[in-house]
Amino acid sequence: MAKPRDEMLTIPEVIEEIGVPRATFYRWRQYRKGPKSIKLPNGSVRIRRSELTRWLETREEAA
Repeated sequence: MAKPRDEMLTIPEVIEEIGVPRATFYRWRQYRKGPKSIKLPNGSVRIRRSELTRWLETREEAA
């Protein structure tokens, strides 16, 4: 049985899902406070669904 693929989210999809302004998300990336991202050869940035979930869980523990 094939393992399901880990969904790759765009930054607009992530900021819509977590409900923060675009500038805030980019500031988090700048200070390495946001979820780990992947920069593709074409310059696009993606965040794995599993990484977003993991990152949100660590925020929950810190709250």
